Amino acid sequence: MSGHSKWAQIHRQKGTADAKRGALFTKLGKVISVAARLGGPDPTANFKLRLAVDQAKAANLPKENIERAIKRGLGESGEGKIEAVNYEGFGPNGVALIIECLTDNRNRTSSNIKHVLAKYGGNLGGPNSVSWIFENRGVIRINQINESLELALIDAGAQDIVKNADGVVVYTAPNDLKMIKDFLEQKGIKAEYAEIEQMAKEKKAVDNETKNQLEKLFSELDDDEDVNNYYTNAEI
Repeated sequence: MSGHSKWAQIHRQKGTADAKRGALFTKLGKVISVAARLGGPDPTANFKLRLAVDQAKAANLPKENIERAIKRGLGESGEGKIEAVNYEGFGPNGVALIIECLTDNRNRTSSNIKHVLAKYGGNLGGPNSVSWIFENRGVIRINQINESLELALIDAGAQDIVKNADGVVVYTAPNDLKMIKDFLEQKGIKAEYAEIEQMAKEKKAVDNETKNQLEKLFSELDDDEDVNNYYTNAEI
């Protein structure tokens, strides 16, 4: 569990309680708003917005919610402006954490993050306190892969391909994410998820008690509507 909270929530949201699904919908709407504000309202010309809308559709976010989120990003809805804020800190047993938030109230979000970290034996750090442990990578998740597609992806520029119980993860350089996603779509393969994520350069082994504390911490972060994603160097 290196993070991927957003993908995990999208992956399992069907059949979840309305409250949890509502929290996910709120998060996805914020991602759309920020992407629209930064790059414009046209998903064909704004790749970040395209990714956000794809994720929203995968989670069955209603069309009207998507349209309202775009209007909010453009300042047309009368709602507060959403900002991206990253928090660096430590969880139980000193594991490194980066918590990406989207919020219209920095004071509320900062207070909530401090509280949940302290609850599980952690604390906030200063700027660049843990970011040096991580690197940006493109992450694309697909259902399955065959040998010919695997070779074609490597030829196209994919850095790594990992098969696991949840499917296949294709890793790319950050600037190659769009190219590889487009390549898959040209092959008729729809990505379940695609995003630039923070990946730990090295993992930190943790004991079972720390794992249990982290799982509780992550559950609270998943429930926080301001938390868009989080990453850790803990090996779970």
